[in-house]
Amino acid sequence: MGRYTGPVCRLCRREGVKLFLKSLRCDSPKCAIERRGDQQPGMHIVKRRKTSDYATQLREKQKARRIYGVLERQFRRYFSEATKSTGVTGAALLQLLEMRLDNIVYRLGFATSRKQARQLVLHGHFTVNGAKATVPSYVLKPGAQIAVVPDSRSSAYFQQVAKELAHRKPVEWLSLDAANFSASVLNPPSRQQIDTALKEQLIVEYYSR
Repeated sequence: MGRYTGPVCRLCRREGVKLFLKSLRCDSPKCAIERRGDQQPGMHIVKRRKTSDYATQLREKQKARRIYGVLERQFRRYFSEATKSTGVTGAALLQLLEMRLDNIVYRLGFATSRKQARQLVLHGHFTVNGAKATVPSYVLKPGAQIAVVPDSRSSAYFQQVAKELAHRKPVEWLSLDAANFSASVLNPPSRQQIDTALKEQLIVEYYSR
């Protein structure tokens, strides 16, 4: 199954929570969750009286996939890699997702959503350690240097971003130099530094069935 290209607000309504897939709209009264509450998309929805453990685990896994914009095959590969780590599997999984290039571009404030960050990376607006990077799923290592390519810095979009970044503080595990359109990865984020509202243990239970 390919990447979902339909209305992203339907995904938030399906999960019953804000996934922040549409940048500023998610914080406005136009947000589908604000307007329709927990009403699921589609017609003739019949709510089950009791949700099984499997369904709860599945929904948490789907929620994580949709937040980070990852396909099922990719997500399973990240989980497999997380199981090989020496730490807690759930925390290691979130750490891998956070270290993706598109997520770091979003965390730095160069984009207002992960979807927009993915598009900016695909269009070749960033370099990693001096080389142009066009793969959103590229997992960065501590010490990696990210920068906007020189030709893109003069564009109206990045000039506006620079003004906003001057008043923005990045997350603790990233270092940002807004004046030079560059940043670096200080260290992998701890679970306490990841503000994504996920119950990663349910995801671990889902894949450990």
